[in-house]
Amino acid sequence: MGEKTRRAYRSDLAQLGDWAAGRELGPRELGHRELRRFAAVLGENGAARSTVARKLAAVRSFYRQLVDIGEVDANPADLISSPKKDAYLPNVLKPEEVVALLERIPAATPLDLRDRSMFELAYAAGLRAEELVDLDLGSVDPDGEEVRVEGKGGRTRVVPAGEHAWRTLERYTERARPVLDTGESPALFLSKSGRRLSTSDVRRRLKLQGQRAGITPHTLRHSFATHLLEGGADLRTIQELLGHASIGTTQTYTRVESKRLKMAYSRAHPRA
Repeated sequence: MGEKTRRAYRSDLAQLGDWAAGRELGPRELGHRELRRFAAVLGENGAARSTVARKLAAVRSFYRQLVDIGEVDANPADLISSPKKDAYLPNVLKPEEVVALLERIPAATPLDLRDRSMFELAYAAGLRAEELVDLDLGSVDPDGEEVRVEGKGGRTRVVPAGEHAWRTLERYTERARPVLDTGESPALFLSKSGRRLSTSDVRRRLKLQGQRAGITPHTLRHSFATHLLEGGADLRTIQELLGHASIGTTQTYTRVESKRLKMAYSRAHPRA
């Protein structure tokens, strides 16, 4: 379990604790009916199904440990089924919108050159924000036009990137990175003080350079996957490029494509 998941679970259990304390219930008094009511209240308060499912997973894990140490006899959360995930359709830009976004970034300063290179690479290789900031100088192979990416769950993948990304990366590494480099970090993309960027830095710079609400690094990643699918790439290839552990996660993009095709059909067919 990663640190992010542990933090989320701690927050989830604290929320359950507050809810139960308000009803003067302790862990032993919480049965499946009370936990089902807790889940219902979460939904009524606007929590997404995926959020409710995660909170129930945290509760299930907590009670599993209580069973293991003999504090309770059975896990009441085992009697509650998690809600199905929301039908999630990611925000996707049209190819021409991606081009406009990237070409809008100027080349006036080292930070501009860094941003253009960073977001060209994000779109060209479908990288997560965390994967972008984790890249080191040695992670990129300009001759092979490939990037070595350390993804979720410790999974490493090698991803190709196109000519546009390598051209902007070359300008950045030759003209901008030496200006930012203080010798403190091997990171590929450096902050103005020469340190490795954080994911919040990446999101903030994309918001600034994109000059448009709602665009995140994941928007570029989703657009990368959708444009590959529209261009004829198969799901297994897209799964490998994105670093998804399960093909089920990649199948989200088939729903995006299906939605696009239905819209085109309804506009174009005379008897739609």
